[in-house]
Amino acid sequence: MGFLFSFFERYIIFIENLVKVLSKEEKFKEFLASKNLKFTEERQAILDCIFASHKHFEADELLVELRLNDKKISKATIYRTLALLVKSGLLREVIFGERHTHYEHIYGHEHHDHMICNKCGKIIEFVEYKIEKLQDDVCKQYKFKAESHRMQIHGLCEDCYKT
Repeated sequence: MGFLFSFFERYIIFIENLVKVLSKEEKFKEFLASKNLKFTEERQAILDCIFASHKHFEADELLVELRLNDKKISKATIYRTLALLVKSGLLREVIFGERHTHYEHIYGHEHHDHMICNKCGKIIEFVEYKIEKLQDDVCKQYKFKAESHRMQIHGLCEDCYKT
C-alpha cells in the first residue's frame, strides 16, 4: 500500500506541475504588480541567473556570478530581490547551520528535504511521503494550518562515516 500511495502522490504532483501555466517570469511579475513594484532589468537578470541551474547558492555567490556575466547589480538589490522571490514562492531559504542563508529555486519542483553532512558539507535531497503524511497528521491533531516547513537532518554521509 505504501508504494501505491507514493506513486499516487508523485503522480498528483506531476499533474499539478503540468497544469501550472505561469512561467517563473509571469509568476514573479504578477507578484510584483500585486505589491506595486516593477519587474526591472536587474530583477530579470537575477531571476535568469538563479534559474540557470538547480543548485543551492548564497547571495554572495549570486553576486559573483552576475558580475562574471557583466551584470552590475548592487548587493542591496540582490538581497531585496531574493526576499521578493522567497515571498513570491519561486525561491526558498535553506539554512545549513552556517551564519548565512542558502537559497534554492522551488517553482515547478517537488517539495524535498535535506540531509547535510557535518564533515564534508555534502547535501542530500530526499522526498519521503511517510514523513510528509506524519507532519500533516500532527497538524490536524493540533488544529494547525501549516504554510511551509523545512526539515534538515545533520550527520555524516556514507563516505565520511566510513573514514
